[in-house]
Amino acid sequence: MSNELIPGTTRRRFLGLAGAMGAAAALTGTLSACGTTPAQRETAGTDAGTTPGAGTAAEDGTITAGISYELGTNGYDPLTTTAALTLAANWHTMEGLTEILPTGDREVYAALAAELPTQVDDTTWEATLRDGAVFHDGTPVTPDDVVFSFNRVMDEANNSLYRQFITFIESVEPAGDNGVRINLAYPFSLVPDRLSVVKIVPRAAVEADAEAFDANPVGTGPWRMTDNSATSREIVFERFDDYTGTHPARAARMVWSIMPDNATRMNALGSGAVQAMDLVPELSIATLEQNATVASEQGFGLLFAMFNQGKAPFDDVRNRQAFLYAIDMEKVVQTAYQGNATPATSFLQETHPSYERASTVYALDADRARALLAETGLTSMRMMCTNHGWVQLATPIIKESLEAVGLTVEFDERQSSEAYNAITGPENVNAYDVLVAPGDPSVFGSDADLLMRWWYAGDTWTEARMHWKGTESYTQVQTLLDEGARQTGAEQEATWSDIFNLLSEEVPLYPLFHRKTTTGYDADTLVDFQPIALTGLSFIDVGTTQS
Repeated sequence: MSNELIPGTTRRRFLGLAGAMGAAAALTGTLSACGTTPAQRETAGTDAGTTPGAGTAAEDGTITAGISYELGTNGYDPLTTTAALTLAANWHTMEGLTEILPTGDREVYAALAAELPTQVDDTTWEATLRDGAVFHDGTPVTPDDVVFSFNRVMDEANNSLYRQFITFIESVEPAGDNGVRINLAYPFSLVPDRLSVVKIVPRAAVEADAEAFDANPVGTGPWRMTDNSATSREIVFERFDDYTGTHPARAARMVWSIMPDNATRMNALGSGAVQAMDLVPELSIATLEQNATVASEQGFGLLFAMFNQGKAPFDDVRNRQAFLYAIDMEKVVQTAYQGNATPATSFLQETHPSYERASTVYALDADRARALLAETGLTSMRMMCTNHGWVQLATPIIKESLEAVGLTVEFDERQSSEAYNAITGPENVNAYDVLVAPGDPSVFGSDADLLMRWWYAGDTWTEARMHWKGTESYTQVQTLLDEGARQTGAEQEATWSDIFNLLSEEVPLYPLFHRKTTTGYDADTLVDFQPIALTGLSFIDVGTTQS
C-alpha cells in the first residue's frame, strides 16, 4: 500500500504525493513495554508504558515526531481517507459525537457530544452538543452540521468506506435547540462506540469547496493543522485555543516530520531532533534502547493472505487451506520479526476481549499441504505481495515454505496502490492468485463486528477484490454478521465465535500473524506519553518539557 492503512477506493491523487508506508499493529486491552532506557530500568516501580518523571509540561512547548508514512492518493477528508498518516492527524484535529482513545483500554468518551449519547428506546438515541463548540474557522457547530456529516457518509453515491460501519443507522435528525436524534434500523448494542467513525465537519466549508477542505480540513479537535506537508515534508499543528472539550492540547505546537527511512527516524530520535518515532525495526530495538525508550504493544494489525476465488485454482478451498498449512509461521515470526508478532490462531489476536480460538488453526503441516495439493493437482501459483519494508522480511520465507511442498511460485512484488489497482474489479479477475498484504481496521474501532465488516461485508473487498461475494460461505457470514449485530452479551459473542470458525475453515482472506507495534520515544521530555498498539502516534493528553 502506498500510504493506505487499509486500501480502499480513492478519489484523486492528493497534492502530487505518493509513497510507501508501513502498516503497523493495532489495539490491545493493556499496554506493556518491552524495553526501557537503562536509567528507567534502575527506577523501581516505573511503568515503561508512560513517561513518569518527565517534568511539568511547558505551555509554550513543541512536540516533535518522526513519522514513517507518506501522503498518498487522497487527503484528510474523514469521508474517504484510509491513509495511516491522515488518520493519525485526524485523531488530533477531528471529532465525532464520541471518540475512542487510542491508548490504554480504548475508552469511549463524549467528544462533540456533551455526554455519551443516551438511549431513548430500543431504536432511538439522542445526543446534545457540548456548549461553545466551534470549528477551527470559528463557526459554531450546529445540529445541521452533525446531520450533514452523517448523511454524507450514509449516502451510497459518496462511496464512503465508513458507511458499512453504521448500517444500523436509519437516519439522524435535529432534536431540540442543540441536539440530534439517531434513529436506528434495529436495536444495536455498540452505538456509542460506533458513532466515533463519523467525524463532524462544517457543512458550509465542505459545500463551498470540497477539494480545499480535503487538503486543509476544518475540525473541532484540540489541534488545528497549519501545514499539510504538501510542500514541506512536515505536518504542523497548533493548539486550538477555542477548544471546549475534555482533552485539550498540552503544548503550543506539534511538528511531524515525514521520514519513511528507518535509519533517518532512528538518528533523529537518537540525536534529539524528534521526541518520538513509529515503527522501530525489530533488529534495531537493542540499539535504540541505548538512548531512548522502546515499547512494543500487541494488537490486531496483521499480515493477511487474500485468495482470488473468481477463478481456479483458489476457488477450491483445499488449495486455500494447503497454502496456509504450508507456511512455517513460527519461522516467519522468529526470523523476520524476532518474535515481535503472534501467529494467528483465530481472526482476532489472542489479547482481544472477544477472542476465541478458531475451530481450524493453521500451523506448519507440510504433509497435509502436500496431500491437499495432490487432491487438487495444483503445482504452481502466482503470489502478489506489497513492498512494505517489514512485509519484505516475511515474504521470502513464505515463498520458500510454499516451494518446499512442491509449488512453483511466481512472485510479484508491488507498491500497495499499484497492487490494488491491478487486482480490483471484474475486469482484473485474472490478475492474481493470492495477495499477501498488511491491514489494520482497528484504527476505526475495536469491536469484533467492525473488524470483520471491514473485509467481509463491503463490496470493495468481497466482490471487487477477492471475488467471494455470492458464494455459500459469503452468504453465511453475512447472515451471522446481521444476527450478531442485533444481539448482545454472551449471545452476540457466541455468534461472533461461529463466524471466526467459519472464516478459519473457508479462509477467503485470513490473517497469517498479528504484529506488535514498536514505538521509540524520549521519556525525559514527553509528559504522559503512551505508546499505542494502533498504527501511528497519539499525542492526545501529552505534553512536553521542551519549548
